[in-house]
Amino acid sequence: MAQDPSFDIVSKVDKSELANAVEQAIKEIKSRFDFKGSKSDIKLEENDIVLVSDNDVKIKQVIDVLIAKIAKRGIGLKAFDFDSKVESASGQTVKMKVKIQTGLEKEHTKQITKLIKEAKLKVQPTIMGDYIRVTGKKKDDLQDVQKLINDANLPFDCQYTNYKS
Repeated sequence: MAQDPSFDIVSKVDKSELANAVEQAIKEIKSRFDFKGSKSDIKLEENDIVLVSDNDVKIKQVIDVLIAKIAKRGIGLKAFDFDSKVESASGQTVKMKVKIQTGLEKEHTKQITKLIKEAKLKVQPTIMGDYIRVTGKKKDDLQDVQKLINDANLPFDCQYTNYKS
């Protein structure tokens, strides 16, 4: 018996693209005149990006540079939490941790599942931990689910992987 077509809804950031975006942002910061003599830096950690600068104004400029580079690399900005507070750091600097979204949170999976079921499409969403598998009889129904999620303007980033037909 043939298996029904399916795909997974995930929320992952391509780490290599993110590393490239951070490197490009660091290069721009080092070469820009308005950052000359500043202690501005960006460090990529496992699930965070740590931004360091002289003051709140400079850290906002670092964020702007980073956002531009991330967007240019095709990474969804909803995968980052830029709303965390700026804290004092050593050497008369301030730092900010930007959380990187890895996997869908429980509330997000429930929200997507509810959205799919309310649309009454002929598909079956299944929560599989930090991702959702959507199975249906027709590929067109699966494409309708993708369009539905893209049009929903969710407050988090989603990608579609593991297509099986």
